Amino acid sequence: MGFKHLFKAEAKWSLHKNEKGFVSKNHKIIIEGKPVLNVSAAKAFKGDPELYNPEDMLLSSLVSCHMMSYLYVCGQNGIEVLSYSDNAEATLEVDFDGSGRFTEARLNPKVTIANPDKIQLALDLHKKANQLCFIANSCNFPILHNPTCEILNV
Repeated sequence: MGFKHLFKAEAKWSLHKNEKGFVSKNHKIIIEGKPVLNVSAAKAFKGDPELYNPEDMLLSSLVSCHMMSYLYVCGQNGIEVLSYSDNAEATLEVDFDGSGRFTEARLNPKVTIANPDKIQLALDLHKKANQLCFIANSCNFPILHNPTCEILNV
């Protein structure tokens, strides 16, 4: 192990019933020096659908980390990435006892690069990015990639 980093987050919740009489799942995540995140449970679990939920944030973390790892490996390989987008999905299975888990995530990165000779390399580097991704390395479910790459038409 080369080195370690410590990350901290604080959760704050207090009893409050919503307009339907359900105990509110709304809470705050506080990370020093950053805007407070207002979070709830997913709508399916009687949460506020207008707020982020842990499932949203897990998938968002995975997508964001993959993108940053990808930009890193592209830089190492002389690929100029002009744009990057991803419409990712993840499947959550819930058991009858209320426990659950993500069973799969599907990333669909769409990348625009400048050099047409590097399209195949740009596609192949998603595999290396996944190997480097801190979040992907922390997940116990398959992460599938369906990348596309296009050239900027000038």
